Amino acid sequence: MTIRVANAPCSWGVLEFDDMVEPYGCDQVLDEIAASGYAGTELGDWGFMPTGPDALRDAMSNRGLDLVGAFVPVPLSQPEAAEEGIATAVKTAQLLARAGADAFIVLADDNGSDPVRTGRAGRIEPEDSLSPDQWDTAGDIANRLARAVFDETGLRTVFHHHAAGFVETPDETAALLSRTDPDVLGLCLDTGHWTYGGGNPLAAIERWGDRIWHVHFKDCDPAVASAVSEAEEDYFAAVRRGVFCELGQGTVDFRSITLALQRRGYAGWIVVEQDVLPAMGTPLMSAVRNRGYLARLGL
Repeated sequence: MTIRVANAPCSWGVLEFDDMVEPYGCDQVLDEIAASGYAGTELGDWGFMPTGPDALRDAMSNRGLDLVGAFVPVPLSQPEAAEEGIATAVKTAQLLARAGADAFIVLADDNGSDPVRTGRAGRIEPEDSLSPDQWDTAGDIANRLARAVFDETGLRTVFHHHAAGFVETPDETAALLSRTDPDVLGLCLDTGHWTYGGGNPLAAIERWGDRIWHVHFKDCDPAVASAVSEAEEDYFAAVRRGVFCELGQGTVDFRSITLALQRRGYAGWIVVEQDVLPAMGTPLMSAVRNRGYLARLGL
């Protein structure tokens, strides 16, 4: 098996944040993902793509695309939110499975909802993190969710570390993974979020390679990150400024990361993500350039 390359709706401005505008519809996004040379995509926000399995299957097959994942944010440190979060993940997995998709539930802590974490994203200190009891709660909810998804649908779950949530930094990711079952919960390595959270993606591959089941390729502009930090702006400001730039325009070493994944025998998907907003250029053109960049890396 070889690595295959997908793109995601967030590259067209379809983001999970309430204050973000969705400028493009599902049909246009899927048409442009296929036209720019990608082989798959992720689901996007619930309701952006069809929520009936037959319609969703047709939307993919008509364009020659595979559906490879679905992002599900859950406030993992809040026990009162566990049942709703698990139910949402199972509902999403059932849609994927009934549509014939061999896809991951991409679990993340509910990012952008805590004002302190949102305000300090990219410059998290140890005192901003969860308590040991909260980490235990987060691990328990993540385990229960992953087991429920697998038991109900046979699909697997990966955890996505994410800025503006409570699992952003490498140390925080390690705290969660140490409390979860590697047989049921893998890791979605996001190169941009790992970098923005203060980590080196190559070190993540070295440490967590066996648990990396899914990969997001996202770049990070160090000048934008530095400006946001200096101004003490929040995560939403960073996204609006374009901190997640086109591939090859930031600080992420995609060539070395690709080689490291290949050396480990990684044969899953790489999903390109370039979080954009209206007036930040033409998503199709960025997608074409990003695909061309990866082609030059042999992907």
